[in-house]
Amino acid sequence: MNFSVNHLAQTHEVFNQSRPLVDYNACQHDTALAEAVQRHGSGWAQESLLAHGAVTGSARVIEWGFLANEYKPQFESHDRQGYRVDRVRYHEAYHQLMQLALADAGLHSTPWAEPGPGAHVARAARYYLQAQVESGHGCPVTMTFASVPTLRLTPAIAAEWLPKVLARGYDPRNIPHTEKTAVTIGMGMTEKQGGSDVRANTTSARALAA
Repeated sequence: MNFSVNHLAQTHEVFNQSRPLVDYNACQHDTALAEAVQRHGSGWAQESLLAHGAVTGSARVIEWGFLANEYKPQFESHDRQGYRVDRVRYHEAYHQLMQLALADAGLHSTPWAEPGPGAHVARAARYYLQAQVESGHGCPVTMTFASVPTLRLTPAIAAEWLPKVLARGYDPRNIPHTEKTAVTIGMGMTEKQGGSDVRANTTSARALAA
């Protein structure tokens, strides 16, 4: 009895699932986004938003999102020779997403570096398109973006850090910040029971005045 490879592979017909949504423009048919951008004074950014929507809707970039989640960061305390390195290894797809967000789209810096009417709205719209691909890398992008007003409160610190915070680039090298061409900013904080069930957190309050 002869069996073809195709016959053996087709065990059933998939009829209740849609095809993957790829190679489309994530911005072009988003009516709510288009109306919001126009309403809040960023109509001038429509062309750049359409360009970013085409990129973030491409099969290539969507695949980066899946790969960045499938291959999670790995901590390496020592290299294979036994030297202490204390570094985190990321999949190349994560670096590609960060490159797209920081160097290409300027999601961390454009309203600060190029202020103007609707600049924050345009940046938020680009970020919205980018985060649909993969949300995890949006965390360092957002923290870097949000750090600028705080850094500007202390001119001496701003003079040292802002040139590299606002730089349109991505430098993933594990080296001191003084040697980098661009940096991202993170926050360190302590949460009560952080990392566990946040629903178990408790708070208290007292009146400052009657």
